[in-house]
Amino acid sequence: MYCLQLLFKASTGTLLLVLCLQLGTSKAEEDTSRRAIIMNVQVPQKARANDEVTLRLNLRTELHECLVCKSYLRSNVTIDGSFNYAYTSCLCEDNEKNHYWDFRPNRSMAIVAVVDVIRELNICPGDAAVIPIRANRYFYSTNLAVQ
Repeated sequence: MYCLQLLFKASTGTLLLVLCLQLGTSKAEEDTSRRAIIMNVQVPQKARANDEVTLRLNLRTELHECLVCKSYLRSNVTIDGSFNYAYTSCLCEDNEKNHYWDFRPNRSMAIVAVVDVIRELNICPGDAAVIPIRANRYFYSTNLAVQ
C-alpha cells in the first residue's frame, strides 16, 4: 500500500519520464527484428527437356549496414554451364540485387539457391560490410519437373 501512495505523490514530470523511457525501450526492442537476408526465387515449376529455364534470385536486406553476399545454386542433378556460376555482391538496404541463371535441364531436379554472407574486402564501398551474428547461410529450395 505504501508503494501506491508514493506513486500517487510522484510528480507529473516523473511519470512522464517513466512513460518516455518505456516507449523508448519498446522501440529499441522492435528495431532488433530486422532480417539480414530476404530471398525471393522465381523459377518455373515445369519445363520441357533441354528447353532453357531462367532462375531469378532477388535479394534484399532490412539492415542499415551492407553485407557481402555470395550467391550460388546446388542441385541433385549435375548441370554444366551457367548453373555453376557464383555471384559475389554488396547488398545494402537501399539497393536490392537480382541474379539470373539460365540453364537447360534434361530431367526433373531439386534446386537450392544458397546465399552466404562472407568476409571479403573490396566488394562494398569503404569496406563497411557486416556479418550477422546468428546465421551467415540462407537458402531456398524448390523442385523443377521436366517432361
